[in-house]
Amino acid sequence: MTTTFPTFPTPFAEPPYLAGLPSPYHTPSHLKWQRDIRAFIEENLLQHAYEWDAQETVPPHVFDKFAEANMLVPNLPAPLPVEWLKELGRGELLGGLKVEDFDYLHGAIYCDEMARAGIAGPSASLTVGMAFGVPPIIKYGSPALQRRFLPALLTGAARACIAITEPDAGSDVANIATTATKTADGKHYVVNGAKKWITNGIWSDYAAMAVRTGGEGSGAVTNFNHERLTIAIGTTRSARVAIASATAYVMRREAFGKPLIDQPVVRHRLAKAGAELESLQAWVDQFVYQMTRLSKEDADVQLGGLTALAKARAGMVFDECARCAVLLFGGNGYTRTGQGEIAERLYREVPGQRIPGGSEDVLLDLAIRQLVKNYRNKTKALERPSGSSKL
Repeated sequence: MTTTFPTFPTPFAEPPYLAGLPSPYHTPSHLKWQRDIRAFIEENLLQHAYEWDAQETVPPHVFDKFAEANMLVPNLPAPLPVEWLKELGRGELLGGLKVEDFDYLHGAIYCDEMARAGIAGPSASLTVGMAFGVPPIIKYGSPALQRRFLPALLTGAARACIAITEPDAGSDVANIATTATKTADGKHYVVNGAKKWITNGIWSDYAAMAVRTGGEGSGAVTNFNHERLTIAIGTTRSARVAIASATAYVMRREAFGKPLIDQPVVRHRLAKAGAELESLQAWVDQFVYQMTRLSKEDADVQLGGLTALAKARAGMVFDECARCAVLLFGGNGYTRTGQGEIAERLYREVPGQRIPGGSEDVLLDLAIRQLVKNYRNKTKALERPSGSSKL
C-alpha cells in the first residue's frame, strides 16, 4: 500500500497549529523544522511504511539514510548532548537547526511526523534504540563508558536497544529478576537472566539493560518519562490518522442517495471521537511545553505521574478513534485490503499502543500514586508540630 498525503487536510487530519490556527507554543523555528523534516520523512519512510510493515523489516539503507541526515538524533530527549554532537561534527540537524536550539517541542514535532503513517512498526525500527537505549548512557554512563559507546551510537554507526521486560515482569518493572554480578577482579559484570519484547534487538550492537546489582537504585526509571510521553505523542497522531481517514471516506462515500457525511448519525460519531482527539492534542501540547520550561530534574518529579496518565489516556482515545473509523468504513473497515485497509490496520494497532511503556491500568494507578506522593511531600513542611495550636 502506498500512502498518499492530501495537499489540503481534511477535518482532523492535522493538529491545529498545522491547520491554519494560531498556537501559543510553536515559534517560527518549530514551524520551519516541521516543514524541513516532513518532506524527508515522507520520501524516506512514510511512502513505503505499509510495504515494509508487511515484509516485517525496514531495509538497512533506510537507517543509514536517516543517520547520514542526522535524523536519528531528534529521538533523544531535549536538551541534546550538545558537546558530544559538536565533537562528532553533528552540530546541525536537518534544515540547519542547531543542536543547542533543539527543545522538546522540536522533538515532539519529529515524533508526530514519524507517526503519520498511522502504524508504529516501521518508524519504531528507526527510533526506539536512539530514543530509549541511548539516554541511559548519556545520563548515567561514566566518561569512559560514554567515550566507548556514544560516538558510534550518535552517528548511527552502531545501533542500540533497550531491554527491560522479562517473561515474568512486564509493567511490574520493580520485580525484574535479571542480575549483574561483578567478577572477582571487579572489572566486569556477569549478567544472568532473560529479557523479551526487545524492539530492534536482533539488529542492535548494544543493549541498555535493566538489571539488579544488589545495591540501592539509581533512579534510572525516570527514563520512562521520555518513553511514555513519546508514546503519547505518536499515539495521538495514530488516532488522528484513524479519524481523518474515516472523515475523508464518509465525505466521498454515498449511501441512501447522499454522501454519508450528510447523515446526522455519522456526524455525531465523528464529533464524539473528534472531541476526544482534540482534547488529547491540547493536553499533549501543553505537556510538551511544560517540558521545555522545567529542568530535567523538576520534570521527573512534577510530571512523572502526569506522563503516565497522558500515555494511558492517549491509548484510550486511539481506541475510540480507531473504533469510529472501522464502524464508519463498515465492511470495508473489516478487510485487510482495499479502501478500508487503513481502518482495519489501525484497529489492530490499538493494543500495541495501550500496552508498551506500561499497560493502561498499571499507569492509571501509578499516576495517582505519584500525584498523591508529590502532594504529601509538598505539604509535609507545612504541618504543625504535634500539640500546637490550630489557630
